[in-house]
Amino acid sequence: MLRFEAGADDLLRSRFAISPLFELDNLLRKLSGVSPYRLPGAWSARLMPVYRRLRATTDLDAVLALHSRTRGPGFAAPPPRSLAQSIEDDLATVRATALADARHEIAQCLSLRPARDERILAILRSDDVVERAARALQTAWSELLAADWLQLRALCERDVVHRAGQLSRSGWGAALDGLHPRVRWRDGAIEVLRSAENRTVSLGGQGLLLVPSALLWPQVSAHIDEPWPATLIYPARGIAALWETPSTVIQGAHGALVGRARAGLLTALDQPASTTQLARSLGLATGAVGDHLAILHGAGLLTKARSGRSVLYRRTPLGDALVAASTAIR
Repeated sequence: MLRFEAGADDLLRSRFAISPLFELDNLLRKLSGVSPYRLPGAWSARLMPVYRRLRATTDLDAVLALHSRTRGPGFAAPPPRSLAQSIEDDLATVRATALADARHEIAQCLSLRPARDERILAILRSDDVVERAARALQTAWSELLAADWLQLRALCERDVVHRAGQLSRSGWGAALDGLHPRVRWRDGAIEVLRSAENRTVSLGGQGLLLVPSALLWPQVSAHIDEPWPATLIYPARGIAALWETPSTVIQGAHGALVGRARAGLLTALDQPASTTQLARSLGLATGAVGDHLAILHGAGLLTKARSGRSVLYRRTPLGDALVAASTAIR
C-alpha cells in the first residue's frame, strides 16, 4: 500500500492538471497489447489500421520498444503542469530532454524488456533519438488521438470542476469519494491500495497533483519519483461509459437515443459524413436527419467539423462504444 501523508498545507496546495502525452501513452499501451486492457471494439477497429501504418512508416516502434508492463520512457510522457497543458507543451518538454538523460531512461527500459531488432536499436542509440521519438509521438497524436481529444478532454475538465469543488468545500474525504476503488482517505493519509510501492510518502506541505485521465481506466497510477511531483492519476468521472459491458452501456443510454432512425445514423457514421450524404444513403428527409444528428451530438455521441461548405459528423469514442455494445448484443 502507498500512503500519501497530508497536512493542512497540502490541502491548500494540491492542484489539478491534464496530461495529453500521458493519455497518448495509455492509448499506445492498449493498442500494442502491453496493457492487459483493450479499447472498445469499434474504437479499436477504427484506430488499429492507422496504428499499424504508423508502426511501418514512422519511428513509433522504437518508442513502443521502451514500454513494459511496469514502466515506459519517462521523457516521452513528462509531468503536466496545469489544466491548460497542450500537446505542443508536452512535445516541447520532450524535445528539451538532454541526450544523456534520454539514454539513461532508455537503458533502464531496455533492462526490463530487451529489444533485439537492429533497426529499433539503431534508432535508440542514435544521437537524434530524442527528436525522432518526439516526431513519432507527434504523428501518433495527430492520427490516433487528436480527433477525439476535445471530447475526452471535456470529460477530464468536468471531473476537475466536480472534485475541486469537493476538495475546497469538504476536504480530502469528499474529493476522494468514488475516485477509484483502490483509493481512500484514512487517518490523515491518502491510501492507494494494492500499489506496487509499499511505502509512506509525506507531501510535506507541497500538496498532491491530481490528474484525471480518459484512457487509464480501469487502473489508477501514482508517481512519487522525480521529475514528477507527488501525483495521483485516476479515471475521470463518467469515462467508464466507454469501457463498460454492452448491457450496462445500453441501459445507461439516454431515452432520447432510443429509436431505429438514430441508431441507424450512429451505425452509419463509421466514416465522417454530412447531413445530406446521410439523408441520401439512408433514404430519410434531410430535416429529420438534422434533428437526429443534433440530439446525438448533444448527447456526446458525435462530433462535427466544417469541411469546405459541408459540416461533417463522426462518432466519438462514446458513440463507438455504444455501437459496439449494440452489435455485441445482437
